[in-house]
Amino acid sequence: MSDNYWAEPLKWNAEAQRANRRARVFCASMADVFESEAPAGQLERLWQLIRRTPWLDWQLLTKRPARIRQSLPPDWGDNGYSNVWLGTSVEDANVLHRVRSLVSVPAQVHFLSVEPLIGPISHLPLRDVEWVIVGGESGSTPRNMEQQWVLEIKEQCEEACVAFFFKQWGGVNKKARGRVLEGRTYSALPVVDIANETLEQQNEQEAIPRRRRVRATNVT
Repeated sequence: MSDNYWAEPLKWNAEAQRANRRARVFCASMADVFESEAPAGQLERLWQLIRRTPWLDWQLLTKRPARIRQSLPPDWGDNGYSNVWLGTSVEDANVLHRVRSLVSVPAQVHFLSVEPLIGPISHLPLRDVEWVIVGGESGSTPRNMEQQWVLEIKEQCEEACVAFFFKQWGGVNKKARGRVLEGRTYSALPVVDIANETLEQQNEQEAIPRRRRVRATNVT
């Protein structure tokens, strides 16, 4: 990647600081930062950039959560960087082991990208998870996603006070199908108060109870 590409987040950080409002960055949407075959030195360069951009909340999503711990910088600490959210992909119940690997690593926010959802997940482990994103597959030959699968996950999130974000129905024409679920949209996000390490849920339609993070592996 070019130096101009690496410089862009520095501009975003300056803009966020001027606006006094944090911004989110979804990192490497077409890649996996914890891939074992990643170019040498790129991950170290990313950690340096993250440290230089404290006004950006970096969302790092991986299908290889078992590799996260060995890939962390030496100064990660007991609670992780305050501006890094760690996530893993969970397409169906066959890969729930990824969630255990994810939450074993301390982080300000743990999130699950249940996208594309290709099968029911009756018992999604949500302990120490703050955010769940659900969406259907898109493209020329998308696999089907049942509404009941989505509702089942939504109900589990509500019971666990976990922010629920419904991204899309997917399909060949995902824009036409939209993201309305039972007459409304769901856009909850976890909001981290870095000053005192509290978490609250923020939603465009409703307030969700506040929780306090004691440690990354012990949410009450």
